[in-house]
Amino acid sequence: MTAGSTALAFDGRPVDGGLYLSVDHWAQQLPAALREAVAAFSADGLGLLAVLMLAGWWRARRTDSTVMARALAAPLCVVAAFAADTLLKAVLREPRPCLVLPAGPTLEACPGPGDWALPSNHTVIVFAGAAVLWLVDRRIGAAAGVLAMAMGASRVAVGVHYPHDVVLGAVVGTAAGLGLGLLAGRGRGLVERLGRGALRRWLVA
Repeated sequence: MTAGSTALAFDGRPVDGGLYLSVDHWAQQLPAALREAVAAFSADGLGLLAVLMLAGWWRARRTDSTVMARALAAPLCVVAAFAADTLLKAVLREPRPCLVLPAGPTLEACPGPGDWALPSNHTVIVFAGAAVLWLVDRRIGAAAGVLAMAMGASRVAVGVHYPHDVVLGAVVGTAAGLGLGLLAGRGRGLVERLGRGALRRWLVA
């Protein structure tokens, strides 16, 4: 990383670099099987969000067209939140903590220079999904919220994010998910029209 590039980047080390190193040290002391489980969950846990979105759609079939519109829009809301997060990363340009701090061998391979840390993509995605699902069904939304918190914590534990990367990711994801989810409810008219046609069995129980 050149001096010119670091001059324009946000330096997260003074914020909570010490806490990051403490978590990294703790993660290295975990039993090998648990380290592997944490790494696997952090890498692939987003698939559980897809399962919860399917559950939200299934539940929405027994409710009204506003809820169904939100359930159907949930993946789009997540994509939009991810796009906003990507733009924010490009503005803040915070290097990954595993690149600039004396961390031990991280549980997940450290991304290279230019793969910015702030906010955490994984955290934004899961919190956005959880926020939309909360508008669809409280129980499914609560389960997604637990998943989101676990995912955020895992991103620090595997060594690729500062804690503040996760906190900002949670804020961005929740705000985007709630805002877009509420807006998606306006698509109830389209859902009602589709529900009277060949897609009825997919939209109405």
